[in-house]
Amino acid sequence: MTGRNGRTVRDLRRANRTAVLQRLYFDGPLSRFELGPATGLSSGSISNVVGELIADGLVEEAGSVDSDGGRPRILLRAAPGSGHMIGVDVGETRVRIELFDLTLTELSRVEKPLEQRRYEVDGIVGHIRDGVAEVLAAASVAPEQLLGVGIGVPGIVEHTPGRGAVVHGQTIGWDAVPLEELLREGSLLPESVPYFIDNGAKTLGQAEMWFGGGRGAHNAVVVLFGSGVGACLVTPEVEHGRAVEWGHLTVRVRGRRCRCGALGCLEAYAGAEALLERWREAGGRPPEGADEETALTAMLAAAYPPVGGDTADPVALAVLEETAEYLGAGLSDLINLFQPERILIGGWAGLQLGARFLPAVRRHATAYALRHPAQKVSVELGRLGPDAVTVGAAILPLADFFARGGRRPDPAPTGPAPAWRTVLEERAPR
Repeated sequence: MTGRNGRTVRDLRRANRTAVLQRLYFDGPLSRFELGPATGLSSGSISNVVGELIADGLVEEAGSVDSDGGRPRILLRAAPGSGHMIGVDVGETRVRIELFDLTLTELSRVEKPLEQRRYEVDGIVGHIRDGVAEVLAAASVAPEQLLGVGIGVPGIVEHTPGRGAVVHGQTIGWDAVPLEELLREGSLLPESVPYFIDNGAKTLGQAEMWFGGGRGAHNAVVVLFGSGVGACLVTPEVEHGRAVEWGHLTVRVRGRRCRCGALGCLEAYAGAEALLERWREAGGRPPEGADEETALTAMLAAAYPPVGGDTADPVALAVLEETAEYLGAGLSDLINLFQPERILIGGWAGLQLGARFLPAVRRHATAYALRHPAQKVSVELGRLGPDAVTVGAAILPLADFFARGGRRPDPAPTGPAPAWRTVLEERAPR
């Protein structure tokens, strides 16, 4: 039966289930009495929906609280074991695979190192397949229990009919790689388990908006600062969040060559790879054979020695200060273009540079931006640490699960979870 607004009874039931499940997930445990005003549903609807969710194993009792003169009220919560998600971060030095329960508690993880930053497609696909099998086995979780596998990748992700997610990763040598199709070939996962593949900066942004420094903001930019740089824009107009290739903004005409092949990109000056290369060119001495994270640690130690220790390395200090200016100038473009409430800096290099780097970045961002939007934005570090991309990737199937009212997809969709921004709005403080 279809109503005047085109919604069927089935649509209404799914929306009611979504409202109750989300409120219990983000604000629970709650009683049935509290769920009414929290969701706007009648007591009868609450009773019916809660009964369905308990019967489906999605909601469970979580103790009781005294009421005013009446019987104690039973508290309800989302059942942690009622679903599992896998988040994958295809990073710059390794592929990280993590298994989570419904409440995003980590159950197991594996990391697959990438030798000399090699992004051969077959190797990445093999790492993901093997990692998925390993985390499931470590936690004794059957593949059928998965709500989906979310994957954050470098590059632009295009969702095509019939082929699923196709990745255009110019900086890593990927040209229209049908990643989802390749993962399906020989996969241990049943067809009913979906893959959700998106840009890594976007999955970082989703994690920070749900659980980190972006919570409560309606306009935000989340920056991924690692070997390269990227960003995720979240505004009311961009409902699902959008990855923007911020690292390939031109900051210097006829400047340094970026790994994408163009000249003068921000990434050619502010990414950790370029930062370390500039230090070396200026006479610095990164540790021989060290990976980027170790080398950046050494550079920071050289530029900012402990009090009473060695004198600061002027070359390392000068390169870091110049990098802070490039980053600040890049942020000023985001401020002028999008006028966000918040900018959050994450990624392993952003977190490693941390609070010591942040004041200079803020100062330069303010100096280069228009005065009015600069006065309204806060620039902070992300709060979720190095696992933020995998957490954000796992949110993709979780958001899809919520949008379906707690129903598992069948058959598997090909595309990103459509409703993470909607869920985010539902959980805003009231």
